[in-house]
This record gives sequence, structure tokens and C-alpha cells, in this order.
Amino acid sequence: MPAARVIPCLDVRDGRVVKGVQFQNLRDAGSPVEQAALYEAQGADELVMLDVSATVEGRRAALATVHAIRQVLSIPLTVGGGVRTVEDASAMLSAGADKIGVNTAAVKDPQLLTRLADKFGAQCIVIAIDAAAHVNRAWRVVVRSGEERTPLDAVAWATEATQRGAGEILLTSVDRDGTHSGYDLPLLRAVSQAVRVPVIASGGAANPGHLIEAVHAGADAVLAASIFHDSVFTISQVKIQLREAGIRIRS
Repeated sequence: MPAARVIPCLDVRDGRVVKGVQFQNLRDAGSPVEQAALYEAQGADELVMLDVSATVEGRRAALATVHAIRQVLSIPLTVGGGVRTVEDASAMLSAGADKIGVNTAAVKDPQLLTRLADKFGAQCIVIAIDAAAHVNRAWRVVVRSGEERTPLDAVAWATEATQRGAGEILLTSVDRDGTHSGYDLPLLRAVSQAVRVPVIASGGAANPGHLIEAVHAGADAVLAASIFHDSVFTISQVKIQLREAGIRIRS
């Protein structure tokens, strides 16, 4: 199996990193440029930047912030927020993104994933799935930065999205986001078993043990935010514990 990746996430609003609980009560968590440089120095394998207000405000992710992050970053950068068209994606790639994250617009228009994959390649397209627990061990897709719950089954949507061209899944548990209660492992297992593309686990990490659990549940990569923003653990410390647990990671 490929080596597991450790990926810090920068949720950005108005040019600042923010963090909340279940997408609410956002607090300031620093400069995205400073955080990006620090995380690369600590050994991050990739970085994800999500403009959390772009979709709600009807705009694409802030290109100036993407460009500024790119100036201090040499590792792969995924950018999401407000992508509605091929032109939006192209602008983000030109600003410095390596991969494009799509959520709400793809749910509204699934063919968007095919258009993006045809233009830029599936390896460039990340379907960001925010999922909330439903009845009978099922999950429903949530869009618009947590504001709108849909009737769409998250596992079925993961399968369809990859069939339409998404080359990777960023899977976030809305219920676990910011709670420090660990990833939603049943959700992670269900999606990982349903698709053949890499799955990034997101939402709920509080310690390296949670990241280890996620990899064992099927994650190809583990994403975390607050434990790194608040200096609870460095990425280097997390990687050491993953390696000690027998998980192959990138050096």
C-alpha cells in the first residue's frame, strides 16, 4: 500500500485561518502563510486550504491567499471553496493550487466533476464530502459549509463522484468536526470500501491515536487542523507515533 500521508488543513476566512466546532463558532487561528511554512518545515506531506465562506458568499476562493501560500510552499496544495466552473478551477491552479476541491457545486451539478476531470485530469480533482450521521448507520451529504443538509446518501455519492471523475475524496464528518472525539470510523470504513480512489479522513482528530485508527479503518491520508494550529502536537511528533504503530509514512 502507498505510504499514509499527514495533511494539515487551513480553513480560511477573510485571509485568516479559522477553526470552529461542527463548522460553527469560528475563532482566529493565525496567518495562513505562516502556518503553511511551519507545517512544511515540520514534515507535512501536503496541505489543504479551504475558503470556508466562499460558497456562502457566492465567490471563488481568495486567489491572493492561494498565491501567497504558494510562495512559501513546495509540497502539494489542494484548494477548495466556491468552485463552480472550469474557469474557477483554472484560476485556482494558476494561483498555485495543485489540486481542486469541489463540494456544493458538484452536488448541484454532478457533471461538473466530469468537465473538470476531462480538462485537468482526475488526479487533480478532489471531491470534498461533508457527511452527517443519519438513521440506520447511514450518512447524508451536507453542503454550503455545513448550512444545508441534503437527502443524498454519502456513500452512494462518494461512489458516483469517483465514477464521474473525482480522483480523491476528502471525507469530513460534520458531527465530529472540531470535537476532538476522533474520526467517524464507520463512515470512513463504508466510504473506503465503496471506492477505489484515495480517501482523506477529516473531522475529530485530537491525538496521534485517532490518526492511527483512521489509517486502520481505510484512510489513505489523515487530515487535522486544531491539534496542529494549537500546537498540541507537531506533524513530526505525529509521524513518529504513526511509524511506531507500524504504519508506513513518508519521511
